[in-house]
Amino acid sequence: MDALRTTQPALAADLELRARAWLSEHLPNFPGDPQTGLLGTSDSDHARFEDFANEAACPALNSATGLCDVYAWRPMTCRVFGPPIRMAAADNQGDEPSNVLGCCELCFVGATESEIAACEMSIPHALESRLLHQTGQSGETIVAFALLP
Repeated sequence: MDALRTTQPALAADLELRARAWLSEHLPNFPGDPQTGLLGTSDSDHARFEDFANEAACPALNSATGLCDVYAWRPMTCRVFGPPIRMAAADNQGDEPSNVLGCCELCFVGATESEIAACEMSIPHALESRLLHQTGQSGETIVAFALLP
């Protein structure tokens, strides 16, 4: 957003307006700290986040074009949404977490497990680490908070 504020200030201002409007509508149900934008860490917060604003369009999505206005700088959640990625998942017996290949099922309707596995993507942890170091911030949040100064 800093780069966008410098190169395209009108677009950055529009994104901030959309983010503030989005937050004014959805913040009452936000499962975290509304001042910092950080998601809560309790199991209850994580459960509430599963259903949080799922039907709401992202504030970075341009309603006129249908495109993401921050695609070049998109958050990590956007970079890894949809493609198959490995993630730890605990089983119901409390055993060690297993390595599960998860993906957006809407992106792979009718695909076999091997076809999905062939599309597996690695999370760009080095990029995430570099961005966290540059900003000095950490913790999970939502796109609307990431668009604000």
